[in-house]
Amino acid sequence: MKRIIDLSISVESDLPSDPPKQRPQIVYNNHKETAEEMASFFGNATVDDLPEGNGWAIEYVTLSTHTGTHIDAPYHFYPTMNKGERAWTVDEVPLDWFFGHGVVVDFRDKPDGYKVMSKDFIEYFEKINYKLKKGDIVLIMTDAPKYWGTERFLTAGCGMSKEATLWLIDQGVRVMGTDGWSWDIPLPLTGEEFNRTGDSSIIWEGHRAGKEEAYLHIEKLTNLDQLPITGSEIICLPIKIKDASAGWIRAVGIVEE
Repeated sequence: MKRIIDLSISVESDLPSDPPKQRPQIVYNNHKETAEEMASFFGNATVDDLPEGNGWAIEYVTLSTHTGTHIDAPYHFYPTMNKGERAWTVDEVPLDWFFGHGVVVDFRDKPDGYKVMSKDFIEYFEKINYKLKKGDIVLIMTDAPKYWGTERFLTAGCGMSKEATLWLIDQGVRVMGTDGWSWDIPLPLTGEEFNRTGDSSIIWEGHRAGKEEAYLHIEKLTNLDQLPITGSEIICLPIKIKDASAGWIRAVGIVEE
């Protein structure tokens, strides 16, 4: 028997879990509100010709491609990938990349802004006695989801360094994901580090790993604690948006029980 676990959050209007410019806006039109419009499509019909005066329900949505649970394509990270090739947009990524064996990494003990390095992954996989395989999809649990729906979510949880991201790629992982807002550490915390050090190489460093080696990552996952550490199958197909840097996904994990 298969159990399907929903790994995507719901897109909700004006939810403060993105910066203001990126927050989704949804205008809901119910059956009464659309009745006149609907009738106009059918000759001389009026609202009285519709059952109980009901039209159709429809919604008008304003989103960024990075709203809700989504997958970032290499083009989001940089104009080029693999040390000079033109970077793929989301509609160009081979479809077989979006299927793989799920491997959950529990980093909920890492504090906000902790920058994960390869040594953290090495220690974790030694502890659970697992060796990554080509095509595994690595999913990171952080402490951020408990703040979902609030502005606090934007600065919560750990993030990945460039060095750790390249290490995962070297193990054969080409898709990875997090239940935090960003693959990197929260942006304001990177800003504080930059102000202290003046080191521009730390800016968005996890994302910029894609300039050297092509990979994808998912952001704003949920329910990772319902997956087994290993043994699930992950599907994370994106909506096909031409020339886009990302696409929304309905990610699911499938577990045999």
